[in-house]
Amino acid sequence: MKTAVVGAGASGMMAAVWAARAGSDVFIIERNDRPGMKLNITGKGRGNVTNNCDIQTLIKNVPGNGRFLYSAFNSFDAQSAMAFFEELGVPLKTERGDRVFPVSDKASDLTAAFNRELKKLGVPVIKDKILNIETENGRVCGLTGEKNKYHCDNVILACGGRSYPKTGSDGTGYHLAEAVGHSIVEPRPSLVPLNVKGSIPKRLEGLSLRNIAVAILRQGKKLYSDFGEMVFTSFGVSGPVILSASAHVAREKLFPCTLVIDLKPALDEAVLDRRVLRDFEENHNRDFANSLGKLLPTKLIPVIVELSGIPPYKKVHEITRAERQSLVSLIKGFSLEVMGAGPFDQAIITSGGVSVREIEPKTMASKLVKGLYFAGEIIDVDAYTGGFNLQIAWSTGVCAGVSAAEEVIA
Repeated sequence: MKTAVVGAGASGMMAAVWAARAGSDVFIIERNDRPGMKLNITGKGRGNVTNNCDIQTLIKNVPGNGRFLYSAFNSFDAQSAMAFFEELGVPLKTERGDRVFPVSDKASDLTAAFNRELKKLGVPVIKDKILNIETENGRVCGLTGEKNKYHCDNVILACGGRSYPKTGSDGTGYHLAEAVGHSIVEPRPSLVPLNVKGSIPKRLEGLSLRNIAVAILRQGKKLYSDFGEMVFTSFGVSGPVILSASAHVAREKLFPCTLVIDLKPALDEAVLDRRVLRDFEENHNRDFANSLGKLLPTKLIPVIVELSGIPPYKKVHEITRAERQSLVSLIKGFSLEVMGAGPFDQAIITSGGVSVREIEPKTMASKLVKGLYFAGEIIDVDAYTGGFNLQIAWSTGVCAGVSAAEEVIA
């Protein structure tokens, strides 16, 4: 069997390794000068390999068609991925939130390990851009590139989505799949900053908030909640909790919606009210605007003062109980109107892609074209931050690679 893998990213390299290990004659077609360009920038360059959790937790963290991945995760789970990279000479460590990284904190070590293994297995990486998948009688028979034509018995499409287009993920794979009859669920940016209405983000640009709780509400219904860190940008909000929230709301375009930030989630309103009252007693002769230094970040104070409706120069001892309680409610529910998500060049992953209804979940094989397989971000699956998206790449890559190598041509 001769297997062609289109794309030398995370899922493509994994598929090629396992197809070769299973006995197939494998080659990779990659349009970039070198493999793993996008893999090298994952986890802010540290390489968040996976999340050290069980299969149910993996599925729970994939809001986009998580159940489709049950068989793939069951065949190659997080612990399998960790063992694989340790076997290739990349020692790993588990950090907060069960996130797994190379001990070196270098994503490039993952790519280097793949390159060593591909070379050992005799898998060449050919530089070319694929223009068409050739078929005959409903089955794959080759590929046409800009430079050459390639004969093969199987094709694994692992060309990524549309996020980070400078790394080669420009949506080409969707066109290749569509041309042979596959349906494409509209690609949308995911794990992406959110755009916020008004001038508040610009005023708070660069401010990071830690240990805060967030909730996304729409028409009175809570769509998502999380705890952790976020940051204000010139146009909205970003950071870990926001990126994960975007994976939930951007997929269904649930805009506009409301982002509610609890600035003091460790304190309920009664405890926070006593804390504010204590601060007020210490500053009873000061202006209100100068009394919140122990409670809030300096950059945030003018915004909270403005939103509270309490005059900034009002003396603290003149603030009424109702005004103080209104301030407490604001700190526990600082609300911003989210109008949409950032563009693809700001997105970590793509939501949407080849419809899972047209892919066999156990093998990643096309239900429409014999000999065609899919792996990674090109499929309509996407997850939260924390290593879950790379685990999707590993699991689907292994399934596609092994299945392609073991296919029997009738």
